[in-house]
Amino acid sequence: MSVTAVPLQPIKRAHIVWLWVGLALAVALALLLAWQGTRAAASVAWDDERFLAWHAGQPGVRTTESGLQYMVLEAGRGGSPSAGDIALIDFEGRLRDGTVFQPEQAGQGWRVGDGIPGFAEGLQLMSRGARYRFWLPPELGYGPNPPQGSRIPEDAVLIFDVTMTDFISEAEVREMQMQQQLQQQMLQQQMQEQLGGEGGALPPGQP
Repeated sequence: MSVTAVPLQPIKRAHIVWLWVGLALAVALALLLAWQGTRAAASVAWDDERFLAWHAGQPGVRTTESGLQYMVLEAGRGGSPSAGDIALIDFEGRLRDGTVFQPEQAGQGWRVGDGIPGFAEGLQLMSRGARYRFWLPPELGYGPNPPQGSRIPEDAVLIFDVTMTDFISEAEVREMQMQQQLQQQMLQQQMQEQLGGEGGALPPGQP
């Protein structure tokens, strides 16, 4: 029985160098991801000030002049609502530790500008079809005066996931209200006329 020997080709030096470079990059990437994961886990135990300072530098997070932090999860289309407009939104609220203090509310009509300052500001950044996540510092949330009976502690950072499906301008809302009032007045007038007609005129000779 004969065995055919297959000669092995020597590995070129350049290939060995690139192999070591790739290995070094893989190790560096793994260490970076592990470090970021450790930082993210540790951030849960940080106080609010330290957490917000760290969080402001995370990818995709934007910070307004007031200190509101937000992330665009899904971009919308068209313009944004102004204070006084009515927005149709889905939203959920939770704390940094994941505690849900506001279960998901779907299809809620919300007057833009109402509510806590950070939420009011955040809605005016959105447009139709947009989905955002807000991080509200305590001064833009409830601060030291959370609602009684809620699961919100004093001076808590509040996190909201919000989807804006549509909004109606304040002028359109007023016009709709005026039309509704006019329709109600016309209906009342018709009912009064019908009641008067059903009573009818008194027969001749009757006082």
